[in-house]
Formats: sequence, structure tokens, C-alpha cells
Amino acid sequence: MDCSIWIDAASNRQKTRGSVRDVKVLVLDCEIELVEGCRAGDNAARKELYTLYSRQMLAVCYRYVGDIDEAHDVLHDGFIKIFSNFTFRGECSLATWMTRVMMTQSIDYLRRKQRFNQLIVSDDHLPDVVDEAEAAESGSQLSEEILMQFVAELPDGCRTVFNLYVFEEKSHKEIARLLHIKEHSSTSQLHRAKSLLAKRIKEYTEHERK
Repeated sequence: MDCSIWIDAASNRQKTRGSVRDVKVLVLDCEIELVEGCRAGDNAARKELYTLYSRQMLAVCYRYVGDIDEAHDVLHDGFIKIFSNFTFRGECSLATWMTRVMMTQSIDYLRRKQRFNQLIVSDDHLPDVVDEAEAAESGSQLSEEILMQFVAELPDGCRTVFNLYVFEEKSHKEIARLLHIKEHSSTSQLHRAKSLLAKRIKEYTEHERK
């Protein structure tokens, strides 16, 4: 995906070689036990689920709402929703399903706070086209933590579109339907997010060289 190339470049994703099949089986068994426990309302299972996934889910909420205190609030509400209506059916991994819940919870939170008021951007206010190759080279030198901080600093509208397009792999048509906007607004907001991130990365790297 073109707009995530310089985000992914800084991610320290290590692929474990060897007995990958055995690892998947262990994870699946663990998920089955957690799912059965949570469906039964077992508090020990709920606590284990929270311990295992709360940090990862907090990162998802933070990416969307852009404020760590608000992210904790969304995380709290998200887990209440998960525990009160545990609808996981196994069509995907448990982590993927929980991410979708947190994504929806975050978007609902932003909508309730009326923070989508500037989702429509006039072409006259769009930033210049970014040099993605340059941004990718600069971004590859930064940690994932710093890059995620830059994403969180984006304005609400373009940050939401960027998250949905890059991390959730939604099409502009899907984003438009989800956020109740036109497809052109989605593409404009993505362009704006990429430009602002590229500018932020450039400023940061230039400052670090001094």
C-alpha cells in the first residue's frame, strides 16, 4: 500500500522462522479457551483477555482519538462492549475482531464529540503533493513509536481516514460509507494526512541532525 510504505519501514516486525505451524496451534488453543471463558462470563478469562490485549488495543484507540487519556476512556468502553456482548465467531483472529470493536468504538466516540466537522476539505486547502520516496527514506530511520505519535497528532478527520485506509485496509468507498462522506472527501483527507506526516517527519529528522 503506497501510503503506508514509510510507516511500515520503521516497524520492527520480525517474522519468526521455524515451527510456525506449532505456534499457530498454540495461539489457537489459547484463543479457544479465552473465548469459551468470556462467553460464559468467567471473570478469570476476562481478566486474562484484558491483560493479553489491553496494551495493543490501547494503541489502536490512541491512533484514532489522538489523546492518551481519551484513548483509555475508549478502551474502557470497548472492553465493556466486548464483555457484555461477546459476538466473536472465529471468522478471524481474536485480536483482529477486538481491533474492529475498538475501531468502531473510537469512531463513535469522535462522532459523539462532533470532531468530524472538518472532514470535507476544499481542493484549495490541500497541501502540496508529497515526495513519498523521500518520506519513506526518512521514515525508515524512525521508530514505530515516534511514527505512531505523528499519526496521533494529525487532525481528527484526516487521521481517521488515514487509519482506516492504511491500517484497516478499507477502500475509499468503504470509508465514505462508514464516515458518511463522499469518496472524494476520503481521498482528499488521505492526501492531507500523507502530506502532513511527510512534513512532520522532515522537520523531526532535520531537528535531530542539528
